[in-house]
Amino acid sequence: MNKKSALAILGSPHKNGKTAAMMDIAIRRAEEKNYLVTKINLYEKNISYCMGCRSCMDTQICTQRDDIQEIANLLRECQIVFLAAPVYWANVPAPVKNLFDRLLGTAMEETSTLLKPRLRGKKYMILTSCNTPFPFSWIFGQSRGAIRNMDEFFKTAGMKSIGKVVCSGAASKKELSKQIARKINRCLK
Repeated sequence: MNKKSALAILGSPHKNGKTAAMMDIAIRRAEEKNYLVTKINLYEKNISYCMGCRSCMDTQICTQRDDIQEIANLLRECQIVFLAAPVYWANVPAPVKNLFDRLLGTAMEETSTLLKPRLRGKKYMILTSCNTPFPFSWIFGQSRGAIRNMDEFFKTAGMKSIGKVVCSGAASKKELSKQIARKINRCLK
């Protein structure tokens, strides 16, 4: 049986934290569904900052030589992406935002009128955790801001969401709830 491929991107400095645990659940479920999963940790990658040269808009790849080429190739080849990132100041951590900046030409093409997505047909799942307890995490926009940022990148790239799962009040939890695990598993039917 042919395996489909998935790219699991961890955007958290905590390899054993709640966000990583959410990613592990998604990976296990994807493997059960016959996906070959490649996992990368952004905190272990060498990814320089975007220089704003915009060469990637024509070439579809950044001119700076670092680990972004590997990630861009994996992104192009996979059918589904899992992005797990905690909430930092109602947004994503800096390595995740930097990833988005560096994947500009991989994700989209500029035309004289509108942006043209380059990753159509792919799917994505967003996994995030935040220390603010629910419902305050939502009321004050903590998790909502991070989700909006991640969603914007994937939607601009032409990808379709299969789910967004938030673990609120993460600091006070010893482990993920069964409800969170069920939500993640339901996204991968």
